[in-house]
Amino acid sequence: MRHDTTPATPARLDRRTLLTAAAALPAAALLPGCSTGRRRRAPGGRITLRFQSLAWQQDSLKANKQLVAEWNAQHPRVQVQYVQGAWSTVHDQLLTAFEGGEAPDIIHDASDDLADFAYGGDLADLTDLLPPRLERDIPRQSWETGTFDGRVYGVPFLQEPRVLIANRAKLRGSGVRMPTPEHPWTWDEFGEVAKRLTRGADHGVAWPLKEPVSATLNLALSTGGQVFHRRPDGKVEVRFDAVDQVVPRTIHDQVNVDRTASRTTLGMGGSDTLPGFFAGRYAMVPLGFSYRQQIAQQAPKGFDWTVLPAPKGTTPAQGVSPQTLSIAEDCPYKEEAMAFIDFLLRPPNMVRLALGDWLLPTGREALKDPALRVTEYDWATGTALASSLRSAPAQSVRGYPEWKDKIATPGLQEYYSGAIDLDTLRKRLVKDGNLVLARYQR
Repeated sequence: MRHDTTPATPARLDRRTLLTAAAALPAAALLPGCSTGRRRRAPGGRITLRFQSLAWQQDSLKANKQLVAEWNAQHPRVQVQYVQGAWSTVHDQLLTAFEGGEAPDIIHDASDDLADFAYGGDLADLTDLLPPRLERDIPRQSWETGTFDGRVYGVPFLQEPRVLIANRAKLRGSGVRMPTPEHPWTWDEFGEVAKRLTRGADHGVAWPLKEPVSATLNLALSTGGQVFHRRPDGKVEVRFDAVDQVVPRTIHDQVNVDRTASRTTLGMGGSDTLPGFFAGRYAMVPLGFSYRQQIAQQAPKGFDWTVLPAPKGTTPAQGVSPQTLSIAEDCPYKEEAMAFIDFLLRPPNMVRLALGDWLLPTGREALKDPALRVTEYDWATGTALASSLRSAPAQSVRGYPEWKDKIATPGLQEYYSGAIDLDTLRKRLVKDGNLVLARYQR
């Protein structure tokens, strides 16, 4: 999934605006490293496929490029060209590339970014292309993240649970029960623990909610929250019922009522909270599992930290939007592209990608690898959470990006800061939100 260490995604533009802007650029500038026109066979019958990767961390870049080199060494007649993309710009870049006929053949993205491209005919239907081995290896709940209208448009391969990164010494000193994946805290327990860990100016928890929507919706799955509900006619409507409100209300009350959560971190990204965490200003920070890498690299010598499961409601489930691999609809060599995806996601290779990104693989066989079950850096804690990960509630909703950017993000930010109350938030999310979704469902 996306990491907030990259620059914020710019506002999305409509297709007409992007095409107008693209017309002023050389075609090759639409996608770095690409030539104009769709590739065909080179003299001698060699095929070249372009693979756009969003890997950005050093270990992840190394793993991806090594695997491409290994494929090319083994498949001289089907060569893969590595193209570097960026999480911060991928949606708008792909939008322009699809319209200009310059999309990469194999596309690395996140599942919550696929809906508009899948429904718009830009991505190939992979349902009948999937190798049986790959189809069996990835569990059904993971396949659901890349499936739209019953057809697969993205192969989910890396996923990131949300966890609590905690100061172990502070927790032990408070005498609170240490949660485990089998027995996590409830949301009520989490609230009480935050109170016990709050001492003077030091808070029990810091919520980095610069981008609050994904965190809120995915954690709310544990209380039965869905927000998006599909009606019998197939259209989606927004609701904000009692089960949807548990997590937002918990965060709001920690900041504004109990004063157990730091107000200043609400506008921060996850990385921004780490200096304060290391300094002891807060005992726990809800973060994505991959932040362990930054903590391992940046924590002061002797700093004792641990990974705890996120709180549970009626279930320990939480939503995820895995990283995915897709094929462009206008790729002339879809079977060859799928063969490369199958190679990239063989269990040993999937483990290499997971270790490089400090994430969990979706594949059952890869999850069994001993390297992902060690106690060091709490890999075993994350692996134990894999079975509780489900498709994010907004996964297949057309218009979700606009709802998120224009309605939910400002609404949640104002609610968490105490500027508006829960009823005002509900009216915005539901009334204004349904007006947005209606434009996509005519």
